[in-house]
Amino acid sequence: MSTVALVRTQPESVLDDIADAMRRAGYRDHLNPDVETALKINVSWHHWYPACSTAPWQLDGVTRTLLADGFPVETLFGAHNRTVVVSARVGERVNKHRPVLAAHGVRNVHLYEDERWVRYEPQGRMLTLHDVYPEGVRIPERLIGTNIIHLPTMKTHVFTTITGAMKNAFGGLLFEKRHFCHATIHETLVDLLTIQKEIHKGVFAVVDGTFIGEGPGPRCMDVYERGLMLAGADQVAVDATIARLMGLDPFEIPFLRLAHEAGLGTADAREIEVVGVDPDAVRWQARTARETFASRGQKLIYWGPLKPLERLLLRTVIAPWSYAASRAYHDVYWWNVHGRRRAADALRGPWGRLFEQYPVDDHRPLPHPEAATARR
Repeated sequence: MSTVALVRTQPESVLDDIADAMRRAGYRDHLNPDVETALKINVSWHHWYPACSTAPWQLDGVTRTLLADGFPVETLFGAHNRTVVVSARVGERVNKHRPVLAAHGVRNVHLYEDERWVRYEPQGRMLTLHDVYPEGVRIPERLIGTNIIHLPTMKTHVFTTITGAMKNAFGGLLFEKRHFCHATIHETLVDLLTIQKEIHKGVFAVVDGTFIGEGPGPRCMDVYERGLMLAGADQVAVDATIARLMGLDPFEIPFLRLAHEAGLGTADAREIEVVGVDPDAVRWQARTARETFASRGQKLIYWGPLKPLERLLLRTVIAPWSYAASRAYHDVYWWNVHGRRRAADALRGPWGRLFEQYPVDDHRPLPHPEAATARR
């Protein structure tokens, strides 16, 4: 039986609620405080857009809980990855991750630029990575032997239906060519969970559902306030619970079904003890079928009639056309036509006001959450 904690939260109590979720899920039974702990931050966009990237209170609450429970500050580090279409350097400031880490004295690490990547031979069976990387799988040496806490948000995804704990390893554990894995993305997530279980001392996830995103995620989403926080050590059970909250069948999501069948965790609700809030009391029917112009084009290449051209279009010297197209669509068109207005609307609500209370500057103190709701 796997344990997943699900709690309701509000801006004035969110830090305590995160601690409550972590402790209800028994995080101290899964993480060794004597080894380093990576806080795997998610930056899905270098704009602040609700439900898109790790929330500052999510990172703040997890860090405060670890420190309060005796994890030495020198053993903690924030971990960022690099992508070809999103700038983590910009995103960590816009999403206010750097100031949170700085306020707690926690190191900030960019895995691609700052760390040595080494070849790793997985002991478990790989479904796709040996085919994608015939030269060998490479991972950050820094992550070997550490704990890892994933910090995803609750949202849908055009390739994987939902994105959560398992998807959060996609950036941190794969080298720059990880876009090669999109054609077999579900198998890739299962392979990455196999590797995580081999290299990490402990794996845990704290998922932010204060805002949730639906539609063509991880960026071009409709956003809603849900006021939820979810935590657990079984990454399959965590993501299966996200799916259940969204009114989806976990076994219809390939990466969850494959991970369950491989014995990497459980996606079966009968084998998951959800402590705190009953998922059936807060579940909704997520809208996941919609596409963007960009995602339609990608699917034509990965799984459609343009599949024979995949290597030419995405794995040769002409591949930068796809990066430029993605940036043009998301950063020039969608952000300015839709995203900027939706983000501004979100800032007027209670969670948006809390976001504004977090500093952009590394040298300013963090807010007390109660201050965010004082400005009405």
